[in-house]
Amino acid sequence: IMAKAKAKNVQFLLPVDAVIAQAPAADADVKVVDVKNIPDDWMGLDIGPATIAAFSDAVKTAKTIVWNGPLGMFELAPFSKGTFTLVDAAVASGALTIVGGGDTDTAIHKTGKSDKISYISTGGGAFLELLEGKTLPAVAALG
Repeated sequence: IMAKAKAKNVQFLLPVDAVIAQAPAADADVKVVDVKNIPDDWMGLDIGPATIAAFSDAVKTAKTIVWNGPLGMFELAPFSKGTFTLVDAAVASGALTIVGGGDTDTAIHKTGKSDKISYISTGGGAFLELLEGKTLPAVAALG
């Protein structure tokens, strides 16, 4: 995928840093590290500040945003900044914003900005299959 993106001069962003903890908890001791340096006994639970900045900057100029899945464990405050900041960036961009997945839907509703998103589907897997051009059995049964 990355080679195809490069060949077509398409920007392909991946996280460069992460917010990590030894356990997902609201009172967890957290650190920010390069994604290549997450210790074995720690887990990445959100994107880090450098990644948030890069993703937010990319979203600012987007005309269309297709989003499936939260960027961190948004249910807990120490790990919600990535997801909530990207919701803000998507809304501020004015882009056509298409979101799929129940967790992403929940995160966006938690921000109170769901009315600013163009389309939200709670079906994450089905949403992705539809984007792939696959026939969905329920949709086929209607036709």
